[in-house]
Amino acid sequence: MTTGPHVVVVGAGAFGTALATVIAETGDSRVTLLARRTETVAEITSTRRNEPALPGITLSAGLEATADPHVLKDAPIVLFAMPSQAQGAAARDLAPHLSDEAAVVVCAKGMEKASGRLLTDVLAEELPRQHVAVLSGPGFAADIARGLPTAMVIAAAALETAASLAQALSGPTFRLYPSGDRIGVQLGGALKNVLAIACGIVEGAGLGDSARAALISRGLAEMSRFVADHGGDAATVTGLSGLGDLVLTGTSHQSRNLRFGIELGRHGNADGWSGDLVEGAFAAGVASRVAAERNIDMPITDAVAAIIDGKLDLATAIGRLMTRPITQEF
Repeated sequence: MTTGPHVVVVGAGAFGTALATVIAETGDSRVTLLARRTETVAEITSTRRNEPALPGITLSAGLEATADPHVLKDAPIVLFAMPSQAQGAAARDLAPHLSDEAAVVVCAKGMEKASGRLLTDVLAEELPRQHVAVLSGPGFAADIARGLPTAMVIAAAALETAASLAQALSGPTFRLYPSGDRIGVQLGGALKNVLAIACGIVEGAGLGDSARAALISRGLAEMSRFVADHGGDAATVTGLSGLGDLVLTGTSHQSRNLRFGIELGRHGNADGWSGDLVEGAFAAGVASRVAAERNIDMPITDAVAAIIDGKLDLATAIGRLMTRPITQEF
């Protein structure tokens, strides 16, 4: 018998399915995965698999699945695990079904493309009665679903809310650290995708591991400036949602952002890319535009955005970065 809160995970992609199964494995809470397609629900119910999202992985026996949004009405914790650009529309569609007391957790890494707003701000506008939190950090969906040790961050406006959510969602293999810095946690998660693309460009172009290390270090400096300018704590980017996530996605070929960057580095464009959605490709242009508007120095982010848009070739980008005025590191 479960004693914890009812947790609903919205979005039956790889990350949403992984979160749902690892939380269900704790056995403390009733966990429901809310999918769009009835076929997905039928597959999970009958086979304990979601092959299109997580091939070869058996899901928790305690995980329920449904396509009926009415399941949200009695859920005090709801995780939004759809892509970043779909979060606002999902909030509008599901708002009538949500409890006023629900905590809604953003589980996507990005910024709204049109406005440059944080996703928690987008959801707070659509869901003014609910608490809006954010989950971010280094964790590949397949690793989480297989029960491999993973640590991430959950941030809310009130640290007490974050701590309560961390306690409810953590388990033997999935540990959440609470934070009160929603700005820093979100921007770290969004910008590390851009820097992971840059790491891929370095690898694809054969520029060497020394260049990757320099890029990670200077990329963190860009992230800290961006976070501080937006009112977050610059130190947050040295934690799991910044440095931790960047080390993971900037070095592992499980990262689609890294693989996308490798394609750019090898060919100078992504015309041959046929993989899944790349969140960093959205975030690069948004962050570069916002940085220009706010006069934040973001040379690596600017270069990645320009290469993706076809406005800058790789050789010129490298030349510009390496001939910038020499200044103190800090």
